[in-house]
Amino acid sequence: MARSKLLVLLVVLGGCTDPTADLPAPVLPDGTLDYTPALPDHFLTDTLARFDNTPADNPTTDAGATLGRVLFYDRRLSANGETSCASCHDPAVGFSDPRTRSLGFDGGETRRHSMQLINLRWYARAAMFWDERAATLEDQVLVPVQDDVEMGLSLEELVARVRAADYYGPLFTAAFGSNTVDETRIARALAQFVRSIVSYQSRWDEGVGLVGGDIAQDFPNYTAEENRGKDIFFGQHDPNTRGLCGTCHLMGNPLAFVPGGGPGGPPGAPPGGAALDNTAVFFMVEPANNGLIDDTDDGYGEVTELAENLGEFKAPSLRNIALTAPYMHDGRFATLEEVVSYYDSGVQAHPNLDPALSAGPGGAPMRLNLTAADRVALVAFLRTLTDDTLATDPRWADPFPASE
Repeated sequence: MARSKLLVLLVVLGGCTDPTADLPAPVLPDGTLDYTPALPDHFLTDTLARFDNTPADNPTTDAGATLGRVLFYDRRLSANGETSCASCHDPAVGFSDPRTRSLGFDGGETRRHSMQLINLRWYARAAMFWDERAATLEDQVLVPVQDDVEMGLSLEELVARVRAADYYGPLFTAAFGSNTVDETRIARALAQFVRSIVSYQSRWDEGVGLVGGDIAQDFPNYTAEENRGKDIFFGQHDPNTRGLCGTCHLMGNPLAFVPGGGPGGPPGAPPGGAALDNTAVFFMVEPANNGLIDDTDDGYGEVTELAENLGEFKAPSLRNIALTAPYMHDGRFATLEEVVSYYDSGVQAHPNLDPALSAGPGGAPMRLNLTAADRVALVAFLRTLTDDTLATDPRWADPFPASE
């Protein structure tokens, strides 16, 4: 309704003037950028390959990701030409949004905090959004475009906007073999670009390489405090009462730092001194209830309509977590220190509380009993997951010149 009223107003005030008519065209290099990542050895495992949610009919290609990059940053994809996908997923802050709620094309606020987009290709369940209401990335990318608050276009309007921009014809031909523009191709190109956004050049990755994948060892590139934080994260000192963050955030896969138990092994299996099969993405395997009390948002339970899923949310990868504040689905925590303090002593009882956070039956919360030094060390470790190259790599940069 808001979108329709805005478009009517634009017609009344400006005749048939296109609100995107004065937007610039993209500036692209003469040659296509290479979107094949030079992954380190600890990413090249059979386990991580099984996490990859890239569909067989939409592999990431250089031309497809290039087209997706232009679409991702193009403000023509919003009703008034003011908003792009990047407006809520800024590479400078880990492809997230520093606002608690993102602002849509007409200034309205989104319902939830914007999730970061790093390493999504390795989320084994493939489903997207905090509540996983989109089954795949291809399904997800067009939802914000059609949302009345976020970008405010119908699919018909979207296709017409893209067809009308002269620079898209050659890009579609390079990506798909012809200049035909339709919603399926737009979705596939956007999904290719988002899957291309991969983080593998943090100090964590450097450390994994230096110890040959045996993450139980102290990393020689870490400070003593950062190594202590690493041990706490993996529960190596006292797995009954301290740390065990990896139980939820490793998908059996510490390389990923994505929530989940995934098909590669038990969730968050502690290293136990052996080289882990995969330490790359830091994801969780499925939505979980982490004891946040929110009477206005049922999360995954809204999608499944099952009582046992009430209050469950997908968790983003911990990659670049130091850049992606505020935290949680509602952005309630402004700092990593607040997040660590919450998991240490602030988790609330809930009948659906994840077992990893529960002290026993009935959803009573566990207390980690971290010392002040433990909490500082854990935050120091989390900061080592930062990969600053994402904000400067030309493959993921805005191709549009700044408007006058």
